[in-house]
Amino acid sequence: MKAVVSLNSGSSSIKFSLFAVDGQGPPRLSAGGKIEKIGIAPELIAKTIEGEVLLRRAWPEGAALRHADLLEFLFAWAVQHLQDREIIAIGHRVVHGGVDFAAPRRVTPDLLTALEKLSPLAPLHQPHNLAAIHAIARLAPDLPQVACFDTAFHHDRPEIATWFALPRELHARGIRRYGFHGLSYEFIARRLREIDPVLARGRVIAAHLGNGASLCAMLDGKSVDTTMGFTALDGLVMGTRSGAVDPGVVLHLQTQLGMSPTQIEDLLYRKSGLLGVSGVSSDMRALSASAAPEAEEAIELFAWRAAREIAALTASLGGLDGLVFTAGIGERHADVRARIARRLEWMGLRLDAAANAVNAAHLSTADSRVQALVIPTDEELMIALHTLRVAREDQSAPSAR
Repeated sequence: MKAVVSLNSGSSSIKFSLFAVDGQGPPRLSAGGKIEKIGIAPELIAKTIEGEVLLRRAWPEGAALRHADLLEFLFAWAVQHLQDREIIAIGHRVVHGGVDFAAPRRVTPDLLTALEKLSPLAPLHQPHNLAAIHAIARLAPDLPQVACFDTAFHHDRPEIATWFALPRELHARGIRRYGFHGLSYEFIARRLREIDPVLARGRVIAAHLGNGASLCAMLDGKSVDTTMGFTALDGLVMGTRSGAVDPGVVLHLQTQLGMSPTQIEDLLYRKSGLLGVSGVSSDMRALSASAAPEAEEAIELFAWRAAREIAALTASLGGLDGLVFTAGIGERHADVRARIARRLEWMGLRLDAAANAVNAAHLSTADSRVQALVIPTDEELMIALHTLRVAREDQSAPSAR
């Protein structure tokens, strides 16, 4: 049986999924898993779709293990234990596609060179995305790989939504608002068309709330505006990322406090957000369980900023018909959803407390003017769909005959 693999390589984790492919049909999830705590004490688990554990492994003293080392172990195991599956392609989430890459692309040396140049714009993600591609290329040089870009979904937004108020020549040189979490938003738009086609054609804001967090305003399933901009640092409060800050703060840190660019980058990407405000944790679950007043302040700031930006994106849409919560916090944290919704009651949003408490699919009351839903995201499926399409196009191209 043929299969495609989705790899989502982050700063401290690798998510992987195996999708079975039959004929010309869509990919079907067969197995998946993740490697967590990379750089500390990595843990790997792989399961079938039925929940059977295929592989469990921990490296208690594995702080020195890199993404490439762990992928090599995983690949070797897969070759030995998945002999009944012919992997025809591997797809990767690549966070930044810049101006040029608006659709999934077959990986080539020239593409990798171009993507390496974008790494400074996504330092928490892009190097690890590309490290996974390099690792697979060494292990299986003839295996097709496909890059799926998180920026692509936002590529066709109105031009005005891409501008900073900076000199025009800088915009021409690529200093513009790109937007991220595009694979997640693409899945939400696709799933919403299945769940509620009428709402999907309307004005919807998707709230991807997790360790990384952003919002996307969609009209008829297409991106109109989003909170992340030039980098994945912009916008909402995140686990360790600051979100939007006054540019003057960055200048002050450098000129008055003597911080270097490297120190400022580390501060804004790794020591800020929920972790920085609370001094407790970057994990919303840990903050909710904490009695520290600083933890409560961090949660309130997260919800306040999210509600504030939802209101702003409502202006970009000219109104709001639906609000979709997704990703870890959005899908599973009822208290955060309730805090956000309370700040949006003025626009007619009403949550059903009982439905919200159990993470129901539909959260809003019957008389709510704005529908509120929970839709679990599936970036890995979007990667598989794109990867399979590119692989099939390659196979049908004249040069492949």
